[in-house]
Amino acid sequence: MADPPGCCRPCATCLLCLYSCQWITAKKEKRKGLRTTKCDCSWFLFLFCVFLFTLVWLYFAIIILNDFHNFNEFIFKQQKLWLDWSLVLLIATAVLITYSTALLVLALCLQICGQPLKLHWLHKTLLIITALVVAAAFTGLGIKWAEEWKSARISLQETGPFLHIGIVGGMTLLAWPLASVIYRTRNTGLKVFLLLAYCAVMIALYLAPLGITSPCIMEENQLPPKPALVGHRGAPMLAPENTLMSLQKAVDCNVQVFETDVMVSADGVPFLMHDEKLTRTTDVQKVFPERADMNSTAFNWTDLQQLNAGRWFLERKPFPTVQSLSGGDRALVDEQRIPSLEQALEAVKESNISIMFDLRPENHSDYWSFVNATLDVILKSGIPLQQVLWLPDGFREQVKERAPGIQQIYGRKRLQDEEPLQHVNLRYQDMSFEEIRQYRRDNISVNLYVVNQPWLFSVLWCSGVSSVTTNACQVLKEMKHPIWLLVSETSVFNKPCTAQGCGSHPAAASRVGFVPCFAAVAAWPCRGLLAWWAAWCHQHGAHGLAHCLLAAQQHVPHDLDCRGLCFLPDDPLGLPLAEVSLTPGADSGEAGVGPGWLVSP
Repeated sequence: MADPPGCCRPCATCLLCLYSCQWITAKKEKRKGLRTTKCDCSWFLFLFCVFLFTLVWLYFAIIILNDFHNFNEFIFKQQKLWLDWSLVLLIATAVLITYSTALLVLALCLQICGQPLKLHWLHKTLLIITALVVAAAFTGLGIKWAEEWKSARISLQETGPFLHIGIVGGMTLLAWPLASVIYRTRNTGLKVFLLLAYCAVMIALYLAPLGITSPCIMEENQLPPKPALVGHRGAPMLAPENTLMSLQKAVDCNVQVFETDVMVSADGVPFLMHDEKLTRTTDVQKVFPERADMNSTAFNWTDLQQLNAGRWFLERKPFPTVQSLSGGDRALVDEQRIPSLEQALEAVKESNISIMFDLRPENHSDYWSFVNATLDVILKSGIPLQQVLWLPDGFREQVKERAPGIQQIYGRKRLQDEEPLQHVNLRYQDMSFEEIRQYRRDNISVNLYVVNQPWLFSVLWCSGVSSVTTNACQVLKEMKHPIWLLVSETSVFNKPCTAQGCGSHPAAASRVGFVPCFAAVAAWPCRGLLAWWAAWCHQHGAHGLAHCLLAAQQHVPHDLDCRGLCFLPDDPLGLPLAEVSLTPGADSGEAGVGPGWLVSP
């Protein structure tokens, strides 16, 4: 087998060794008569599907990082084991995607070099395992964490344009090995199928921008105000949750509301605590080992004051930010105790922020006494009642009668024919962008939780949400603008973009503006594929067909300047293929583009 142009024999042999796990020289290959069979092609198709499958999982893994702390808490409640499982997820996903990508690149290089695709049985086994692992991950996600599918749909509003550019780039790179496959195969039906499949994908990419919608496609002067920040249990990335230190750190992050959870001790003292048991956020197992599994409400206030509420934060490191704490902060963390509601109200009043809380557990048989005890502390504290945001649904009417100045926050959407609610507090997956904007028009304050990632904050900012509850107040406070804003008069990267071209003229609507730009990018592989066919036709004497193909590829749109949008040249090789000419090389007298021929603009 002759070595293909640009692929030396040692390189081809090395690639074949890595892919097939056999050291086969070119002579041995000829002697054994190795060639790519239908079975080998099937395994390559399986490899390509596994690669795409793993790539999609990588995207999901990145998206669900926003909510992964909830998963860590869930595992701790079930297994009493604390571990940052997000690291395990990312490492495992990185291994799978790296392996499948490396194997796919090897296969494509072998195809370009004209070598047989003899996948070794070990690789086949590992590919099957990879597919099963990713399938199990998706299945578990659908069963135990179904709301993350909504998160993925939301994320597409932020990443859609950039995913489109990435897919177009991938299809561009795929055009060259695909042309090699079509050239080498003798099966006319397979050639037609590959051509039609590739064209169908490119047409879909051409039309894809018509379906890309995002709340961040708007005029800059229509951008809503930046959402206010609500500290979820304070600033839990900087200090132990539901402590006075966490509250103060949240104040330093310019939050407007301190969100917390309140329970009532056995002797009637409301205190801050999220979990029904004290094992996760205190040292109760050391101080009261025989009572460690009892509910928080079974302890009296004197017992609760003996517990340390900060040391766990340094030992378990629930967030990576714990590593960056200063020595002074570490000493302060070690001194934290469970704060009473009275202490929290005093700190809130001094900081001039609001406090929002749930009263737990709502299914307690003596819940009304919890409500009364909590109201007593609030009314005695002297805090302005408008700074208190009441979340619990139980006995809400009685609370309104006793303390009418307290702001009522509802954890549900408004009902039909119901008087407009003033404040709602929902998970970010539970409200569509249209609903958010409608509530905003109706002057209803919308708070969504829990929002930690800048991409999600950007989408909700563009949607017009009033505030977000976050663990990462220190990150979101630094954001002065959404990550991107597609203004109708410019492209994503602020380059003018119109149906006539990009980069030089004012534009009409945003859709009309960036569709031709993406279409121009999608045209690169088409021109490349046609140029490759023309070259091979010339090389094998089919001059009439080759010139026909060159004429066809010259009619593929190439005059749309989208470099400002994508930071890419006119062609992956740096040449506008629509202007390629055929020039004889020094070492060949045959007509064609190939060995011995030069491609010149």
